[in-house]
Amino acid sequence: MLDIRGFEAMAMLGLQDDEREMLGERIEALSESFCALGSIDTDGVEPLVSVLSMCNVMREDAAVKHFSRDEILANAPETYDGYFQVPGTLE
Repeated sequence: MLDIRGFEAMAMLGLQDDEREMLGERIEALSESFCALGSIDTDGVEPLVSVLSMCNVMREDAAVKHFSRDEILANAPETYDGYFQVPGTLE
């Protein structure tokens, strides 16, 4: 069985002896599973970056009309010194 006291110290856990034993068995089983994956022949297999076959679709970078400050503020109910004026939220 795997001694997990090192993992316990790194994660700053306070485990009981029965919890250490149970987690040690589980970690050992996981480790064996990953070792079995290492024995699979992957020669000639291209690495997979994504499981989705989609491409990132982006719009064209086109110039758009920009508005002047005066045009934007023309529809504001209240302005002050070239800015929108809103009711205060703090007293």
